[in-house]
Amino acid sequence: MASAPTAFTVATATEPHRVRTRQIIKAHPEVKQLMTRNPTTFLIGAGCVVAQVALAYLLRNQAWYWTIPVAYLVGAFFSHTLFVVIHEAAHNLVFRKLWQNVATGILANFPSVFPTAISFKNFHIKHHVFQGVHELDADLPDWYEAKLIHNYSIGKAIWLFFFPLFQVIRTARCREVATIDKYVAANIVAQLAFNVAIVYFFGWTALLYLFLSFWFSVGLHPLGARWIQEHYLTLSPEQETYSYYGRLNGINLNVGFHNEHHDMPSIPWNNLPKIKALAPEFYEPLLAHTSYTKLFFRFLFDQEISLYSRITRKERGNATLKDQSVPDKELLSA
Repeated sequence: MASAPTAFTVATATEPHRVRTRQIIKAHPEVKQLMTRNPTTFLIGAGCVVAQVALAYLLRNQAWYWTIPVAYLVGAFFSHTLFVVIHEAAHNLVFRKLWQNVATGILANFPSVFPTAISFKNFHIKHHVFQGVHELDADLPDWYEAKLIHNYSIGKAIWLFFFPLFQVIRTARCREVATIDKYVAANIVAQLAFNVAIVYFFGWTALLYLFLSFWFSVGLHPLGARWIQEHYLTLSPEQETYSYYGRLNGINLNVGFHNEHHDMPSIPWNNLPKIKALAPEFYEPLLAHTSYTKLFFRFLFDQEISLYSRITRKERGNATLKDQSVPDKELLSA
């Protein structure tokens, strides 16, 4: 790209993933064997919750400023892994029953302080179904975000720091997506009870540590480069989705295998690398990232990348709001 874009790229073609889903299933029908549930994800989430609560307990009597380095260097990684557990639960990839996945998401949400797990589920599924459709895909920056931040380094740093806030504000534009249901209410009640318990037993410093761990894990931190990696046009003006093949996938449950996940959303995190191994002809030609840290600094300082570096589309295709984003499973069942 010769210069930073000053408007979103508007595509007339449908999003690329369902086309590739169909092609992969035709070429490799044995991919069905990878569509399983992974209850181990629940145990990983529970372990991270215990670790975060233990660290909060250890910091309870320390000066408040000690929470900053511990949260940035340690807690952010636990929080990000928990976010991936929430993501797996959102796709019902942990257990077979819906309520069990909901409970997994609510449990994994506890150290994040804000009750977002079930709301994330509702909006994230629509991101898969309507990728790039502005009024339904909350993953897209708002027009005002892109105009305000543009390609300025300090602006992009501020945007990343406040990314959780921007993400919440975006959901207001997605008016067709349900925002309140019984599971969202359960998430709110359970989270408030957890927060009160942390303050009552450990104090406000412990809650501050948990808050900062969450804030850093999705913001101004190398881990925050994940949001840039997934759909920003950083390596090509045409390729809409990018995977990350780096060492942090070992910590964060293969969250970097993003093309693979979008193509086969019914496959849990532990089997995502197997998709790439099974169908290399589809993934090796695609551009991919190998370092979050490198991408983090490139996003901040490369003037050719702006918040407009995204593909949008006006057509919704044949999908409906009831679509639960399981095109791989539906094709194989058919």
